Amino acid sequence: MTNQDILQIALRQSAIDCHCQPEDFLSGENKVVLSEKNERARAYLELPFELDLVSYGTNIVAQASPRLLDTAAWYIGKYPVEHCFESPNVIALNERLAAFDLKVCFMAEYFLPDISVLRERPCAYELKVLEPEAFQEYYVTPWKNNALCEKRRHLDALAVGAFDHGKLIGLAGCSADCESMYQIGVDVLPQYRRQGIAAAITSRLALETFARGKVPFYCAAWSNLKSVRNALTCGFKPAWVEVTARDKNFVDEMNR
Repeated sequence: MTNQDILQIALRQSAIDCHCQPEDFLSGENKVVLSEKNERARAYLELPFELDLVSYGTNIVAQASPRLLDTAAWYIGKYPVEHCFESPNVIALNERLAAFDLKVCFMAEYFLPDISVLRERPCAYELKVLEPEAFQEYYVTPWKNNALCEKRRHLDALAVGAFDHGKLIGLAGCSADCESMYQIGVDVLPQYRRQGIAAAITSRLALETFARGKVPFYCAAWSNLKSVRNALTCGFKPAWVEVTARDKNFVDEMNR
């Protein structure tokens, strides 16, 4: 699989998620589309969205509910592409959403592997590739925070653990979020951090994912520098960004 193959797979999945065409993300022109449910979309996306913005860098594809189509067109038409995903412009969007009892909620950056850089990285501890039956006991804190997803256990497809004399000290897991792409999450015990464990288990899991014919991808908040650094160290490169609005009560509950 080449980097271009990987990008095309991601674009096709984003098109499924956003109810548009893959080429829409590279057209250079912003586009607003009606959000619709799709059984082939990433499993954790609660479609249809009220408003969701996606950019691969050159333009924005905004999917929206019928009542938000005009708001989406106003916002992505008013500000430059890159500024639509950051403050202060996103504050203007949030103010406009208040009339619909909505708020800006999720803001994230997604990474794809660079096949020319991705490689297995050294680790001072034993690494084990774990199939689902081998990691059922790890749906506890801290592993259920990022590496595994307790709410969607059936999607957790593969994991790589780092062990210190039999004790699990780091875990990277991937979720089969859609047919062609698996999302990677990682956790390392605090006392074992800054030893290259996260990079070792993440890169090993990415290679194991490729070996199963799937494309690994990685998501991090812009402010989570530890996670972003891990992605870059392992050979993942920024691919697309996304901002999603949700119901006001949903956001308020998260903030509690």
